[in-house]
Amino acid sequence: MDRPASHQFHRHPQLPWAELRVSQHSAHAYRLHMHAEYSLGLVDHGQATFTHADGPHPLQAGSVVLIEPHVWHACNPAAVTQWSYRMLYLQADWLHEVLGVQGLRFAQRALNDARVARPLHLLCEALTHATTTATTWTGQLRALLHSSALVQPLAQPLATHDQTVQSALAQWHQHPETAPHIHAMAQAQGMSTSRFIRHFKAATGVTPGTYRLNIRLNGARRLLAQGAALADAALAMGFADQSHLQRAFKAHHAATPGCYRPCKTL
Repeated sequence: MDRPASHQFHRHPQLPWAELRVSQHSAHAYRLHMHAEYSLGLVDHGQATFTHADGPHPLQAGSVVLIEPHVWHACNPAAVTQWSYRMLYLQADWLHEVLGVQGLRFAQRALNDARVARPLHLLCEALTHATTTATTWTGQLRALLHSSALVQPLAQPLATHDQTVQSALAQWHQHPETAPHIHAMAQAQGMSTSRFIRHFKAATGVTPGTYRLNIRLNGARRLLAQGAALADAALAMGFADQSHLQRAFKAHHAATPGCYRPCKTL
């Protein structure tokens, strides 16, 4: 019989730029989504499929996934099975500063290598159990990324989209609660709505509606992690009400905002 799924979120008071998700016995199928942070994942049990622009890649226990910010992806268990995994999220600006770069690209987004999996496991364990200091943990992370040649420094951040798409993204990122509707954005660019949607999807891989919802959910996640009330996060990110945010959040994160917000602080 399948075991009940559990999802826990951990932070360390000395490491405010890092967050760890621990999911066990999950059968949840994730929609395509992206994060504002760098994501380093480790499969602990079961099998899954990692879908991304260069994929798909099969995953098994010991597999590592590495995802840059704003890269659309999904990791889902094999049919009718459960899997367990940990995902470490690192704020992009902080990681760039630590490594002295403007941007990063991972050399591979999926690999099976104990030389990478073991140090990542130790980083996750230290964050879970508060058995580290900021200096020690940061040094171990830096050593992992450099010694395994996991990252390729970039002289500048990854290229963005064309001006039409970039204009829409800028408005959604800056004003997620009041940004114009897709129809208004299309009109401002001299396009029909259907043409704007096709153009946007060709550039990003997803529809404008999907992208906008993901931005709002990431913003709500950030506010909830900072201790904001559910109703306040919903209002700030332009959701109709807290029930609307709760439904969307659970569909995307396999956990309720209530489960996420009081995340374990060590």
